[in-house]
Order: sequence, then C-alpha cells, then structure tokens
Amino acid sequence: MMWQDFIFMIGSSLSIVFLAPTLRDTAAQVPIATSAPSMIIGGVYAFTFATLGMTFSAAGALATCVMWTLIGFFRAPKSPYNQSHAVGSISERIDLFCTDAYLWYDHKRHQNSVQVDSYVSADTAPSFTSQSD
Repeated sequence: MMWQDFIFMIGSSLSIVFLAPTLRDTAAQVPIATSAPSMIIGGVYAFTFATLGMTFSAAGALATCVMWTLIGFFRAPKSPYNQSHAVGSISERIDLFCTDAYLWYDHKRHQNSVQVDSYVSADTAPSFTSQSD
C-alpha cells in the first residue's frame, strides 16, 4: 500500500466536500462546459488509478466523477431537472400565481386564527363592532 494512494484519496474527498454545496443549492447554475470536462477528467483519473493498483485513489476519483455528473445533471442552466428555471408558459405562470396566492391566504388565515385564539382574554378581547367615520 502506497502512501500516495491515501493522499490522492484525501484530495478527491475534499473536492467532494467542496462540491456538495453546489449540488445542494437549487439556484446554482453550473455550465455544462465546466461540469462535463471535470466529469471526464475524474473518470479518466479513476481508470488510471485503478490500472496502477491505487484502489483508494480510484474510488475517490470515481466519486468526484459522480459528483460532477450530478452537478451537470441537476445544475446545468438548461437542464430540465434544475429547479431554478423560470416557469415557461402563461398558463403555468397563472397557475403558479394562483397557487402562491392561495397558500399565502391560507397561511394568513391560520396565522390570524392562532393569534386571536392564543391571546384573547376577557380583559383584552378585541371589539368587533364597526365604527362609522
């Protein structure tokens, strides 16, 4: 077992740790021109390390390749799986607006009922009588 094998594996593991926030960030936009070459290089390194008998380095490089593949798949600007895309058609935008408006209204309705129910007492009960101007 060579010590260099562990050094390369640690380097690959660190790159995975540093790439994880990009994969988790739904607003991230990583061009394919960045992720595809990195994915290919990770795959070539994994193959090369495996042929040299450096198993740990090969596993680390393969994991880096997989991470770049996932970033390319989920964070490319034109990927259908990127959640940061704007909604396309007018009907989808109207549907999204109506859903958001309903959720806002429902949240406000429940929030108000919870506040009134939890803070009403005989001394501080609000007056619901209308006052004329």
